Amino acid sequence: MTTEPILTTEEFNEQMRIRMEKRSRMLERGDEPYPVKPERTSSLAEIRKRFSQLEAGESTGEDVSVVGRVVFLRNTGKLCFATLQEGDGTRLQAMLSLAAVGEEPLADWKAVVDLGDHVQVAGEVISSRRGELSVMASGWKMASKALRPLPTLHAGVNEETRVRQRYVDLLVREEARQMVRTRAMITRSIRETLHARDYIEVETPILQLVHGGAAARPFETHVNAFDQKMTLRIALELYLKRAVVGGIDRVYEIGRIFRNEGVDSTHSPEFTMLECYEAYADQFVMADRMKEIVLNCADLLGSRQIETEAGTINLDGDWRWLGVYPGLSEAVGREITPETSRESLLAVAAEREVSVDPAWDEEKLVLELFSEIVEPTLVQPTFVYDYPPSAQPLARPHRNKPRLIEAWDLIIGGMERGTAFSELIDPVIQRERLTEQSRRAAAGDEEAMQLDEDFLRALEYGAPPMGGIGLGIDRLVMLFTAAGIRETILFPLLKPELG
Repeated sequence: MTTEPILTTEEFNEQMRIRMEKRSRMLERGDEPYPVKPERTSSLAEIRKRFSQLEAGESTGEDVSVVGRVVFLRNTGKLCFATLQEGDGTRLQAMLSLAAVGEEPLADWKAVVDLGDHVQVAGEVISSRRGELSVMASGWKMASKALRPLPTLHAGVNEETRVRQRYVDLLVREEARQMVRTRAMITRSIRETLHARDYIEVETPILQLVHGGAAARPFETHVNAFDQKMTLRIALELYLKRAVVGGIDRVYEIGRIFRNEGVDSTHSPEFTMLECYEAYADQFVMADRMKEIVLNCADLLGSRQIETEAGTINLDGDWRWLGVYPGLSEAVGREITPETSRESLLAVAAEREVSVDPAWDEEKLVLELFSEIVEPTLVQPTFVYDYPPSAQPLARPHRNKPRLIEAWDLIIGGMERGTAFSELIDPVIQRERLTEQSRRAAAGDEEAMQLDEDFLRALEYGAPPMGGIGLGIDRLVMLFTAAGIRETILFPLLKPELG
């Protein structure tokens, strides 16, 4: 955007002081540095589109009024140049000549306008002698005075600043603006896919009396009106299932959820999930739904092949199904089954240098070993299924295989992107599962679910057999953009600034 060097603190403060003085001078003489609505007849993009064929040196005879942010300035004696930029990144040159704009407005431009200011320029659309589409100004006004100097395009914005001050990142990097557009396209595609399947979008409570629907530590808050402790939701699941009980057979929500856990390149305490539930479906129907969602996103973005450091991910063709126990057995070179002892699993962990808690039970050990040994190797789309029951307390027992449940995780690029179940609808078994979860919570497990009596009451009215999906929107964006989670979330949660 600019080629200025990085400003020292002293230089930055001096520029701030100078810009404040310019603002004050404008106010003193009766000029408005922040007018309510500057005159604007056309966007910069409209001008670019309408006059794209204009030859060098040609004039149109058409006057327009445009508004944009000044991202380049060159002031000479009798002719000044500025590059204006609008929100989508479109740029257009403005030219101010002594002959066309007059002596006082030209002098005022030189004295007042800085990089970063929004200005309104009125004049004729022309093509400069060098063929640059331009507005030859007959007049100009300040639209919004910037008090902080813009950073340089590359050197001026480090990663921490880009994430913490996303508005600056959006100003100077087209990649940042494209990320916003890409995420919006993905979200729109998901909605269109589900609407085509007759799903109904709903909204469910963010503040909840009982936390459930996932194994996660919640954020706690307090509702003064009820004098009641509550939590921010950790999942969308339990209220959406209540809707299915009530007859909304195909239902979904795209919503923010909150988990009071660690922060790294793939986890954020605040993130966006899609959850959808379909009556009379099972995990295999939901696998078809998930594949359709992902492929429609890929098609909208232009390719079913994704280039990554681990190689090309090909979303075309059949997606692999891999059982948890067979997958782990193949990876470690010995048979692992639901009957494998804890001692044997601890031995595998020691051999493979996987950090585990010796107190974990067999199911937890299997899940940890699979996550550390197998999951990172699954680059191509893979439905990992046939989990032990503790992996998903809200999933139905397997129809054919004792000691397993009907659930899968979709792994692409070595990372979980989403999950689905044949949902547990038996209120008796669900009560047993949630009671066990509540025991774990009482024993100090901060991620265990609570016993939700109202949810169980809903199931007791008779829930139809159903399948359900949970898909991390942020992780889907990460898949298509090869970016970390902090880049995919427009304004991610960050530590407070020091000082």
